Amino acid sequence: MFGRGSNPPDQKVPGAPSLTPPTSPASRDFTPSSSSSGAPMMSPARQVSVIGPDLAIFGQQITLVCKTALLIAGEVTGDIHGDDITVGETGKVTGSVSARNLTVHGAVNGQLRGETVALHNTARISGDIVQKNLIIAEGAQFDGRVRSARDASDWQPDLNLETHRNAAG
Repeated sequence: MFGRGSNPPDQKVPGAPSLTPPTSPASRDFTPSSSSSGAPMMSPARQVSVIGPDLAIFGQQITLVCKTALLIAGEVTGDIHGDDITVGETGKVTGSVSARNLTVHGAVNGQLRGETVALHNTARISGDIVQKNLIIAEGAQFDGRVRSARDASDWQPDLNLETHRNAAG
């Protein structure tokens, strides 16, 4: 039990966080692994873009588009579209957030749209939610309305860069 031997590769160490990404939103563990800073840790095998806690993005009519995973630990004023977006505990977003999978640990002031929207116990939301699947942990703060998506066009993020370029002028 306390020896220095290693565990076989197929044997899980009790209490160790899993680094394997979930296969579907329904099978996701609602309690993610966290780093010492409180930000969720994502799989090292998956490409992740990060807006760190020391970064703030402000401006008029700003739209961020991320085709892979995005972790927001800093502050963003603008709309965000992505495949898999996580707002970390230190993250703050003012604007709409649209993603296939949207996980919130921090603060969002604006509309949330997603196939799966998960509000963790530290989430603070002021705005409406349009979703296909909704998970709200005990302790999450939410002020707004919730509506089920009629079809995928209600929640799907727009990841087409040309659409956003043309809209910007």
